[in-house]
Amino acid sequence: MWHKLQRIAIFCLVIASVKAEDNDADKLFRDMEVVPDIFEESPKELLKVTYENGLDVGGGREFTPTQTKDEPKVDWTAEPNAYYTLIMSTLDYPSRENPALREWLHWLVVNIPGTDVAKGDILDPYVGPLTAKSSGLVRDVFLVYKQPGKLEFDEPVITNTNITGHEKFSSANLAKKYNMELVAGNIFQARWDEYVPIIRRQFGILT
Repeated sequence: MWHKLQRIAIFCLVIASVKAEDNDADKLFRDMEVVPDIFEESPKELLKVTYENGLDVGGGREFTPTQTKDEPKVDWTAEPNAYYTLIMSTLDYPSRENPALREWLHWLVVNIPGTDVAKGDILDPYVGPLTAKSSGLVRDVFLVYKQPGKLEFDEPVITNTNITGHEKFSSANLAKKYNMELVAGNIFQARWDEYVPIIRRQFGILT
């Protein structure tokens, strides 16, 4: 009887923890004015995003382009045998006051088995924040969508030497097109630092 009560108590703690994390994700996306302003719904859980030297990024906090220049490790609760799509984009491009080119795509990987991003199909390799000096603080978002299965995507593969395909991307439209469910996400903020001109020159952006 005691062991049964212990199992019930542990189960309740797990459910409470999941619900708390769900609430954390929803609170973050609403506090950052991403939901309902840009997306209709919040992710179910906070995505864990870890950059070099164990730097945990997210929670709406500010990080520099230098800190976030290399591809991070990401982790979420994945279902067995499920496939996922991972997106990172800037929501405020060129600025929060004038997001005329929203979203600016930084990273797109599809057909990820579980959480093994390295085994997914890369449609856009990672590039870090490249916000202009005049842009001020902007919001960058990570989103993970559960796919209905392994899919054939007809989106073009884009590069990190050509701006084509990066501007005016829509995560919501991609999700709708392929009937995908938003399951995890996180947000951080960034502004210009001395590393940004290096990235912008890579794309031929001279301003």
